[in-house]
Amino acid sequence: MKIIILGAGQVGTSLALSLEGENNDITLIDSDPKRLRYIQDHLDLRTIVGHAAYPDVLANAGIDDSDMLVAVTSSDEVNMIACQIAHTLYQTPSKIARIRAGNYLSNEKLFAHQHIPVDVVISPERLVTEYIERLVDNPGAFQVLDFAKGLLRLVAVKAYYGGPLVGNALSELKQHLPNVETRVAAIFRRGKPIVPTGHTIIEADDEVFFLAARKHIRSVMSELQRLEKKYQRVIIAGGGNIGEGLAKKLEKKMLVKIIERNPQRAEELAHNLEDTLVLQGDVSDEDLLTDENINEFDLFIAVTNDDEANIMSALLAKRLGVRKTMVLINRTAYVDLIQGHEIDIAISPQQVTIGSLLTHIRRGHVSSVYSLRRGAAEAIEAIAKGNEQTSSVIGRTIGEIALPPGTSIGAIVRDEQVIIAHDNVIIRENDHVVLFMVDKGYIRDVERLFQVNVTYF
Repeated sequence: MKIIILGAGQVGTSLALSLEGENNDITLIDSDPKRLRYIQDHLDLRTIVGHAAYPDVLANAGIDDSDMLVAVTSSDEVNMIACQIAHTLYQTPSKIARIRAGNYLSNEKLFAHQHIPVDVVISPERLVTEYIERLVDNPGAFQVLDFAKGLLRLVAVKAYYGGPLVGNALSELKQHLPNVETRVAAIFRRGKPIVPTGHTIIEADDEVFFLAARKHIRSVMSELQRLEKKYQRVIIAGGGNIGEGLAKKLEKKMLVKIIERNPQRAEELAHNLEDTLVLQGDVSDEDLLTDENINEFDLFIAVTNDDEANIMSALLAKRLGVRKTMVLINRTAYVDLIQGHEIDIAISPQQVTIGSLLTHIRRGHVSSVYSLRRGAAEAIEAIAKGNEQTSSVIGRTIGEIALPPGTSIGAIVRDEQVIIAHDNVIIRENDHVVLFMVDKGYIRDVERLFQVNVTYF
């Protein structure tokens, strides 16, 4: 595909990195020449210095025959105008825009083709808020991803001593949970992927990715670690869009306090939130945290715009006795450095957003894409279309499908039924097939499997 990306920030650069090794023709536009020079030194793509919404800059980038425009600059207005120009002057087939302001997002009619022609609107704040909510609902998991509208979940947990399956072979999982259907999709041991078989022995500190119906998640987790109690009391550090959105989602389920430094913003939060106690103050103020009895809280979630403030406040909260900490980290290099020690879960908004962007870029009836382990692997939900003559998968058993190296089918969702993958399961039309890839170099082969040939009407 010929793709133009507007904005060389964290999201634009991460997206270019994800697509660069897949034989795409990528052009990256940004107004900062130093940033583009650095990117060009590390990635094999074309860069252009200029204003992302200027028609002549887009023309220079080759917008006239591009397949897709992805506008992810820091300005909602630039992103919208760029899509408008691409549509009006060049009839660009697909246009994606990152929109952050709630005032725009609450008026969906704006993004109709006759108004502001954006085909897909991506809201990082909404995506991150939903992602954190799933983590809060599943204590002990460090990644929770939904497929087929939540009927099936991929959950990542770290195996600990005390879990019944730790030190035993995966084949024993069925004996421990005879009435639960689950599939271990992948294991990462000391940072390296292991393709799991029935003979694989689970070791302490393994990162285990498993698929199961939503109702069975806690049962499977109990095999890999001691089950944690559900969170009841939460402090959110930072009252921006993510902090406010998260408080709205959690305040009906548990006791929530939110700390915001800006007095005016704190007043707005107090007005907008119904059952959340709003505290005006510094998230790193030891006296404030002590006065609010931080040691009695289950979870501290730091979601300010400052990585250092998030890290330091979470470290302080942990020292003062909070049970678990989650931290939003914009610099992806920090994520691996801090997660799993004093900070329990580090969340990269770029990786959360990239998955949503890739969903709309992947071909072959792909309906969901999630980036795993900071982009090292992907989980893909593809829909089987066509018939036995026009599809490479329909009418065939999973064992008959020639999957690329490092790729496995984990589960199928058929209507409302979750079917865990076995070699004798036959794929039918409209099945939602969930695949796990530890080598993204074969992504095009996976896409081709789910593309319908030209005889399908």
